[in-house]
Amino acid sequence: MPRKDEHNQTTAVHKAAPHVLVVDDEPDIIELLELTLARMGMNVVSAMNTQHARQLLQSRSFQLCLTDMRLPDGTGLDLVQYITQHCIGLPVAVITSYGTPENAVAALKAGAFDYLTKPVSLSQLRTLVKSALSLPPIHSEVKPAENTKNRRTLLGESQPMRRLRATIEKLSRSQAAVYINGESGSGKELAARMIHERSARHNQAFVPVNCGAIPENLMESEFFGYKKGAFTGADKDHDGFFLAANGGTLFLDEVADLPLAMQVKLLRVIQEKQVRKLGDTQEKNIDVRIISATHKKLSECVENGLFRQDLYYRLNVIELDMPALREMYEDIPLIAERILIKICRETARPICRLDQEALAVLAGYDFPGNVRELENILERTLALCSDEKIGKNELQLKPREIPKISINTPTITDQELPLQDYLDKLEKESITKALDQTRHNRTAAAKLLGITVRSMRYRMDRLGLHLKK
Repeated sequence: MPRKDEHNQTTAVHKAAPHVLVVDDEPDIIELLELTLARMGMNVVSAMNTQHARQLLQSRSFQLCLTDMRLPDGTGLDLVQYITQHCIGLPVAVITSYGTPENAVAALKAGAFDYLTKPVSLSQLRTLVKSALSLPPIHSEVKPAENTKNRRTLLGESQPMRRLRATIEKLSRSQAAVYINGESGSGKELAARMIHERSARHNQAFVPVNCGAIPENLMESEFFGYKKGAFTGADKDHDGFFLAANGGTLFLDEVADLPLAMQVKLLRVIQEKQVRKLGDTQEKNIDVRIISATHKKLSECVENGLFRQDLYYRLNVIELDMPALREMYEDIPLIAERILIKICRETARPICRLDQEALAVLAGYDFPGNVRELENILERTLALCSDEKIGKNELQLKPREIPKISINTPTITDQELPLQDYLDKLEKESITKALDQTRHNRTAAAKLLGITVRSMRYRMDRLGLHLKK
């Protein structure tokens, strides 16, 4: 009996061992990868071209794929694209020749989990494999209202928000550096946290850094840390942001505010994947994913000489654009409701609601400060309002914030419409009236309404309004 138990345990371990597909046309590389992975307890299957690799992918399941970039009948990029389309959830890493970063960037943009450069570092290989195998299982999109795992999420069911959440899910299954572009208050840090929480690094630290809030003379010590006695006041060792985020994610908010001298040092750390504390003689290896963000146009900063181009390309491997709140008009009621519930619970007061007129006023506002501004408006309203029902007067928006186009008082029939239809009707009337007053000049109409031309164009398309010829 003991022998049988031992046999069963061995069989169970064997079945539980991850299966890895190695694709390379060099026997020496295949042998090196097979030996290394076998010592890690992996079951390894190899192929020497893309055709054989596809046959194996169709006939069995794998937990990881490692592929060379150059193959006899195609490229590793072709295989990445095939896996992305037909093997959803399978992480694939690409092995590239040293000095060809453009291939690695192309693979990451195509959906690769990560990349290795030749000659392959076995320590980096082991780290990559462990990270890939710790990826949480991929799920179909869960609506915010059905999110039972208490993970952070972006609210809204509009098309821009659905696309954004789908993109975040894809980015979470990669190790690529991400640059988040968006207006102030649009939720850039929340998006970064969502990428981290859904990634292979979800059990490690997420370290947010506001680059614009750190005095220039303290930047080096804060980012890289220091040894005791490195300078006056350094009475103990201190780990900087990079070491604190080792194994996890470092979020560089307002990265455009970094001075040029600091940009040079940051670039070196990202390239070498090593950091040295102030006062130390030894460098430490680090494994950190960089996510950066700014409300400024980073490409314009590069053109104006305010941001290094080489650092820009290191940070902007994949760009994520955050939509403005005015581009998600139909999401405002849901977002406002969630904010109100949150504030009311925190202040231990009955749950308050916005009436239709209040929602119409919010829907007609351009929100230059996006969701953060909406939250500030509602906090101010609740601080001054004791009623559970909030009307447009209780919002106390300044005259310039209220839509400049007057709307006829709605009839009882209008008020009986479903909320979304009611808001659509009000918006359509406002835009039509503005276009009539400006002789169908869209730019002038947008100015009259207090919104951007881009927002005007989006709303007209959504409502099916067309300019008269």
